[in-house]
Amino acid sequence: MTSGHGRPTAAELVAAVAEFLETDVRESTTGQVNFHSRVAANALRIVERELLADCEAAADGVIDAPADIGFDDEAQLAAAIRAGSLDGGSGRVQMALRTLVARRLAVAHPGYQDE
Repeated sequence: MTSGHGRPTAAELVAAVAEFLETDVRESTTGQVNFHSRVAANALRIVERELLADCEAAADGVIDAPADIGFDDEAQLAAAIRAGSLDGGSGRVQMALRTLVARRLAVAHPGYQDE
């Protein structure tokens, strides 16, 4: 992964902090602080995966799923769905929604699609 800002990349910085929390902090603490360091490390790992997924999508030239069906972002797509202005049975709409869900699952719960 490359970055317009050089190294370390944002994902590498996030990974380093997560590693610190997972090892040094957790090994040196107990109770509530230990638990909170685990929660913080998990949150950082999610951010790391999101940053990496965004970089991979950009490198692969992946077009954003809402843009594939004529929307600027997910908020506009969601508003159109709520307003009933989209054909929910449309293959393009379903494909865009599946793509969005798959991307979110890949970040929040890696390996879920393999279960």
